[in-house]
Amino acid sequence: MQTGATTLRPTNTARVLAESQTHDDEAELLATIGKRIGDKRKQLKLSRRALSEMSGLSQRYLVQLENGAGNISIGRLFQLAKALNTPIEDLLSATGNAGIAARYAAASDEQQQAVRRILQLDDTRRQRICLIGLRGAGKSTLGRLAADAMALPFRELNSEIESLSAMPVDEMMALYGQEGYRRMEKRAMTQIANDTDTLVLAAAGGVVSDAETFEFLLTHFHTVWLKASPAEHMQRVIDQGDYRPMAGNPDAMQELENILERRESRYARAHHTLDTAGRSRDASLADLQVIIRRLITTADQS
Repeated sequence: MQTGATTLRPTNTARVLAESQTHDDEAELLATIGKRIGDKRKQLKLSRRALSEMSGLSQRYLVQLENGAGNISIGRLFQLAKALNTPIEDLLSATGNAGIAARYAAASDEQQQAVRRILQLDDTRRQRICLIGLRGAGKSTLGRLAADAMALPFRELNSEIESLSAMPVDEMMALYGQEGYRRMEKRAMTQIANDTDTLVLAAAGGVVSDAETFEFLLTHFHTVWLKASPAEHMQRVIDQGDYRPMAGNPDAMQELENILERRESRYARAHHTLDTAGRSRDASLADLQVIIRRLITTADQS
């Protein structure tokens, strides 16, 4: 009888080997995901700090992840894919997909729906970027400056509507009302989507009001919500020399707050949100250019 040696039964040996293989597969998958996240971040010229701010994940965690030492849930992988504006499948390899599938199965319905939307590789938006938000958000100012700096065409949706209708927007509203304006808005948007693959478009604040038009916008344009506080929206309009919102209307601020409250859930459906509250124009412009650059780069590779 032998002593001093440990004998493993065949069933135990198989279990140990299986566990070892699972561990190796998981390590390989995490290393691959980390490398692809790091490569994508560098390709987009994003610092870890910038990616941290956009994804909501800490810089320390991103360092661990890129080094292959950080485990990741389907929820966090979704956050990173969204921040990098890349399909989630681009961050995965063929090996280890069973582990991801298990995490997907354990994810919430909302997370699974978000993942499915990301996995639908669709180039219908091309390089069309549309800025949405309340009046005074900076859509025209920041949009034009960003487009000029990046040598991209810039257009305003209301100007396109006026060209199609051969009349000013105010006159059209007086003659045909909101319903007539919305029909022309959809027509102008459709024409832009059919004729133009690359541009920065500034839409009027009420573009989210008609569900069908807004769905068309979300499908055919990359949307960015320029967000600010009601007080900042109002002050920016006044700073531009437009005192109409306050003229003879002591409840103007309350009305603006009510409009924002009604529209906020719709604005929040935008593909990207840029919060300009309390920030300088130059800082907001720099952030907007980062978003646009990522969208343009991704569209080029699709």
